[in-house]
Amino acid sequence: MTYVTVIWRTLYGFYGWLVFILCFLFALIATVLVPNAPLRHRLAAGGSKAIFVLGGIPAEIQGLENVPEGNAIVVANHASYADGFLLKGYLPYRFAFVIKGEMRKVPVAHFLLRRSGSKFVERHQQAGSSRDARQIVKAAQDGESLAFFPEGTFIKEPGIGRFRAGAFVSAIRGNLPVVPIAILGTREMMPAGRLWPRPVRPRILVLPPILPGDPAFDNHKLLAETARQQILAVIDEPDLCKVSGENSNED
Repeated sequence: MTYVTVIWRTLYGFYGWLVFILCFLFALIATVLVPNAPLRHRLAAGGSKAIFVLGGIPAEIQGLENVPEGNAIVVANHASYADGFLLKGYLPYRFAFVIKGEMRKVPVAHFLLRRSGSKFVERHQQAGSSRDARQIVKAAQDGESLAFFPEGTFIKEPGIGRFRAGAFVSAIRGNLPVVPIAILGTREMMPAGRLWPRPVRPRILVLPPILPGDPAFDNHKLLAETARQQILAVIDEPDLCKVSGENSNED
């Protein structure tokens, strides 16, 4: 790596964080001051999109027409800290993101996420997990559009891991289409273990929805694996379930 490359990446890292802080403050102020929930959600989505536009790396999105006009469940692979902001900014603002419950312990972020429509799922305490899962299923049954990262977290190693059941149980109970989304480029932009962003332009591939009535809706494990395989088919990353010998259909 040349000195010029090091200097350029360092300068861009400072600039990227400055853009993020300004956009975060905009979204935070909007969520505090705006009483109208749909408008708050629009402004939060605008602030998320601005991170990439002002950062000089606007996302390339393909297949947005595959998102149904009505309510749906979106599921995407998870590779980076940037993924949530990316989908928040580029998907229709009506999607509520389902986020790990640990974010409740980060007061400012929790407030912003909650006020911008996000929902939280406890992963480590059985009672809290069951309660949150019931609330998510009820939201789907009430017709809300939800967005999940069904791997639950992300790691530095490239690949797609096991999909957790929540998104797919919610889709079946709510009789909602499942829209698989492949995210590319964010692992290189800001992977696990590195907080210094690089100027990598991300891509979002919105794949054809899996509709109620499809045989995959016979059970949540089959639906999860169908969505996972569709994402694997367009991403040049390994199937981590095969690499580890893990059963991708386990709950």
